[in-house]
Amino acid sequence: MNRINQKLQEDKKILSIYFSAGYPNLNDTVQIIHDLEKSGVDMIEIGLPFSDPLADGPTIQESSTKALENGMTTKVLFEQLKNIRQTVKIPLVIMGYFNPILQYGVEAFCKKCQEIGIDGLIIPDLPVDIYAENYKETFEKYGLINIFLITPQTSDERIRYIDSVSNGFIYMVSSASVTGSSSGFGNIQTNYFKRISEMNLKNPQIVGFGINNKETFNQATKFAKGAIIGSAFINTLTSKGISNIQIFINSFLE
Repeated sequence: MNRINQKLQEDKKILSIYFSAGYPNLNDTVQIIHDLEKSGVDMIEIGLPFSDPLADGPTIQESSTKALENGMTTKVLFEQLKNIRQTVKIPLVIMGYFNPILQYGVEAFCKKCQEIGIDGLIIPDLPVDIYAENYKETFEKYGLINIFLITPQTSDERIRYIDSVSNGFIYMVSSASVTGSSSGFGNIQTNYFKRISEMNLKNPQIVGFGINNKETFNQATKFAKGAIIGSAFINTLTSKGISNIQIFINSFLE
């Protein structure tokens, strides 16, 4: 069974962390993954930097730009991660845009992910119908779960279609804005979380965008299986480097 599915079966709320590979420094990637697992994180999303990240707010954009300047590429990331499964057990997801994957070659990319031990992909600009028609078979051939995003504006019909195509979790964007732009959840977002929960989808939901402390984590996971922290973690890497990871994660777990 895929590690993502195994993790989702556990009787707990999932804490997932996103960071840009190659940031703050090019060779920090593996150390950050090790430190996050050691700190008690359930799942890690490794951002593959791209020059035009449409869904990302300024914090993630800046970290992505710096990672590219540091020399991060798809090939460099795969090289960094080649032995990661000798030491890391939790699910690893690569989050990136479709252009670099196309440039690498979709099947070659999926094959490399399988070799390394990547469990899933999040590709915000790959529409679910294009995926289902052209790429689903290839992803499944290499044991990869593809994770789709929904927003408060996504229709029920579209959500049910995404649910039917998915086999892991659904990434529930907390708002229609970009990452890092929320300072807490109001009634509109809470009602949205509740509404999706009451749809009784076959795939659990994990909330992303706007989770930056224990309070927002608890709000996000009241009706969902877990939550993803991205910008807040990158801000910590920026201000305090990689030595403060345990303290940051403890603030969500305590």
